[in-house]
Amino acid sequence: MGLQIAKRWFHRKRIDDDITLLWEPHVIPLMRCNIWHLRGRDRDLMIDTGMGYANLRDATRDLIDKQVIAVTTHCHADHIGGHHEFDACLVHKVEAETLRHPNQANSLYDGSFSPDLQRTLAAAGYPLPTDGHLITALPHADFDPALFTLRPAQVAHVVEDGSSVDTGDRHFEVLHLPGHSPGSIGLWEAETGILFSGDCIYDGTLLDGLDHSDRDAYRASLERLRALPVRVVHAGHEASFERSRLHHLIDSYLATLP
Repeated sequence: MGLQIAKRWFHRKRIDDDITLLWEPHVIPLMRCNIWHLRGRDRDLMIDTGMGYANLRDATRDLIDKQVIAVTTHCHADHIGGHHEFDACLVHKVEAETLRHPNQANSLYDGSFSPDLQRTLAAAGYPLPTDGHLITALPHADFDPALFTLRPAQVAHVVEDGSSVDTGDRHFEVLHLPGHSPGSIGLWEAETGILFSGDCIYDGTLLDGLDHSDRDAYRASLERLRALPVRVVHAGHEASFERSRLHHLIDSYLATLP
């Protein structure tokens, strides 16, 4: 590929005493998901795990001192690559089999994207690079993109709308938020007004034109989020934002629907 080896694959930012954001700067923006580590009293949460090109667990050993539940906001490849590193994974029942047996296109090259999807992504502000690479560096010297595949994960918690996720001192409600994908979920902490939204909502053009997307379901999911007393959104991509921005993003999207 002619790419250099990255000195560090994961970057991180401490949000508060409990929440740390990690991301993969050498992955193109389309596939660069936010990885959220949330420290709990009895167990931690790792909300999404990125592409799986480098070992996330090794990179976060200084953050982890107890059991970790890997939360799946949805089963797109950029969110579940590192799930296999964790003994307990949580996923909505609609997408549980996908996590157990990943079947998405695994290539690092844009040949895995159809021309129609490439046009959709470009219009949304996520053009694919002309060289076809989804990374700008290699995670390690012996990394061969042609051999990379998503690995099956151990599903320990199959959830649905209204399920609870408990860290011992923090309590989240699972919100089923279909639209972007059938089994998309968010984690809602009513006590603090914090929402981990996955790809249901983020500060960018929402992708609702994938093969399994559903615009009617997306509308209902966003209308549901708008009615919640959200204080801050930690999303699956892009920067976090507050309630007023959430309303603006939702209203702008809903205005585009017939």
